[in-house]
Amino acid sequence: MDLIYRIEHDGYPRHALRRDGAWHFLEGDPFGRHTAGARVGGPEPRVLPPVIPSKIVAVGLNYKDHAAEMNKPLPDEPLIFLKPSTAVIGTGASIVLPPGAGRVDYEAEVGVVIGRTARHVPAARAHEYVLGITCVNDVTDRDLQRRDVQYTRAKGFDTFAPVGPCIAVCDLDRPIAVESRINGERRQHSSTRELIFSIRRLVEFVTAVMTLVPGDIISTGTPPGVGPIVPGDRVVITVEGVGELVNDVVAASDVAP
Repeated sequence: MDLIYRIEHDGYPRHALRRDGAWHFLEGDPFGRHTAGARVGGPEPRVLPPVIPSKIVAVGLNYKDHAAEMNKPLPDEPLIFLKPSTAVIGTGASIVLPPGAGRVDYEAEVGVVIGRTARHVPAARAHEYVLGITCVNDVTDRDLQRRDVQYTRAKGFDTFAPVGPCIAVCDLDRPIAVESRINGERRQHSSTRELIFSIRRLVEFVTAVMTLVPGDIISTGTPPGVGPIVPGDRVVITVEGVGELVNDVVAASDVAP
């Protein structure tokens, strides 16, 4: 199975495939027909976010146990909100806690990457519009979320949407495992078997509201076990078939202007 990456090569982003432990330039359209081209020479490349979405459509309270830990009733239909593209970072980049931040939580999620322009897609055809899956960390300032009620500010800070390290083709109908580890300790572990609204249902619901374009992401919700992160922590999000999304946590005061 091909894993689709974006890497930095000679100072520019390039799509690449990872095969048998080797990097190959991707030739063709990453969202369409493509093949493995020449091998990437030189040192191990820096891995970038696999896509820069025009939007991330995130889903709240999509695991029953997570709704319970947040003391909220189960939704009758998907609860969706947007995270801006400016929040996206890749593996190896730092999550920067903004000045005055309250409790900031990690949230491990399976991200569904759209491969074709999608509008009013029925659930039965969702697979025709999905390129694959990736890891997403829906970083959230929990204090702001409670204060604002709506989610935009709490989840929209720069660096609050780690995505990656790659895109993996998958079967939408089989369970996909997802977990988080903080400083090596596992905090979340579940699978999409436990979703209240399936991936197919989410594609149908979201595309009835808005058009999704190639590279957009539906972040499918987080399982129970969310908790706070502080400067010095290392957050590792793992999605089955994709690999590890690794980000260190730093304070804004420790980042050069």
